[in-house]
Amino acid sequence: MKNAVISFKNKQINLTKEIKTPLLDRLFEYKNSPSIGFHIPGHTRGAAVHPKFKDIIGADALLADTTDEFDNLGTLHPATGAIKEAMDLASRCYNSKKTFFVTSGSTISNLAVAFGALRPDDKIIVARNSHRSVLTGTIITGANPEWLMPKKLTDWAIYGSISPFELNDKLNQNKNIKFVWVTNPTYEGVVSDIALIAEICRRHNVPLIVDEAHGSLWNFHEKLPESALNMGADIVVHSLHKTGGALTQSSMLHIGKNSNIDADRIEHALKLLHTTSPSIPLLASLDASRAFLESKEGHESIQNAIDNAEYFREQASKIPDVTILGENGGINTDVTKIFIKVKGLTGKRLESVLELDFNIEIESASDEGILVLSNIGNKKSEFDYLISALNIISKNNYPDLSHLEDIKFMPLTEPKVAMSPREAYFSNKVKIKKENSIGRISSEVIALCPPGISVLLPGEIITKEHIPYLNEYTEIEVIEE
Repeated sequence: MKNAVISFKNKQINLTKEIKTPLLDRLFEYKNSPSIGFHIPGHTRGAAVHPKFKDIIGADALLADTTDEFDNLGTLHPATGAIKEAMDLASRCYNSKKTFFVTSGSTISNLAVAFGALRPDDKIIVARNSHRSVLTGTIITGANPEWLMPKKLTDWAIYGSISPFELNDKLNQNKNIKFVWVTNPTYEGVVSDIALIAEICRRHNVPLIVDEAHGSLWNFHEKLPESALNMGADIVVHSLHKTGGALTQSSMLHIGKNSNIDADRIEHALKLLHTTSPSIPLLASLDASRAFLESKEGHESIQNAIDNAEYFREQASKIPDVTILGENGGINTDVTKIFIKVKGLTGKRLESVLELDFNIEIESASDEGILVLSNIGNKKSEFDYLISALNIISKNNYPDLSHLEDIKFMPLTEPKVAMSPREAYFSNKVKIKKENSIGRISSEVIALCPPGISVLLPGEIITKEHIPYLNEYTEIEVIEE
């Protein structure tokens, strides 16, 4: 790379500077400084585990599996030592007022935001395509959601962007809204106009929370959308394990630079909800992920993911009967998230053909198409293989399965609310046959993962439109009459 400094998104990054990894460094010292331990974890540096397990994850991983109380690693709650140093570096990297490390995924991040920022009976505007953890937060807090329906991309059987103008109308109609909570990007990579949404929230003096779980790379490349942290959001959640290279369950929760939200309340909520035995390897993977994404190698990996995505989009669009979301429809998407469909095949059928006939695993499938991720670790040759597979599929007759015609996978249904989620959740319940549930009030959270978007929440009336989405259920839990 000729230039050591690159400029994008109003900042300069020196790709040759030394990038600090305080928690990784301390963990490395711990691993290489054996001591006699009479403490948790009981496997004692891997001395007492099943041989097959040790063979799978490696002896070094077991050596690193310790807790946040020893060898000057620091603690998570309250953040001290190397853990705090790593969190502070992440905060500077993501341009936040404060960043927290979370080892139970963005599920706990979202629950902590709800628990720390909301109170019983608070009224909040929530995008219906939010992850189930956002909606579960309304149950544990007693907050009442006012649903904001994203645009339905019916031809793709997925949700699209949030309308800033519909949000503005809802805020005009409801003067006591405490928060606005949206998901951006969608699971399939559709991007909303967060800059305008943030401006509308500021005009109404309502804080904005953005579940940006799938956008942890956005702060590192000019061809990726702008992070909500740089557009005025008060709280942003990132799943570094989804796209940023961290280990599964590793997440960051950020407080916006100019946010008036009490960071101490969020931290206290995290302490209440978090495990008291946080995984040091997970925390270290957050330190490693941030450092890698800031590095020359990380920048090249992100560039590679973008190049691969652009290459695949160009080549796949030439295949007969293959269509790619956002290519010709004016829909703004994250280039690395590629949603495609093949004429004559449902998404689930296409997914099964790729897996069974070509040994290709994709991220997910909807009724209409499949989601392919161009990750920072993928190779161009892998996309060439996927392109060849799609070419073969397009030239052969892969009949759909008739018994799947009435099964749906993405809940594009609008809720009919009979009572608050918390009230319904704690009401007396009874299980009844699915076919007898129409007209009854749901008392459970039904959300298919992926993508974790709710079909039904406690307090919502079950309609005939829900039944195709409940194919895995024979019984439904409802409010007792």
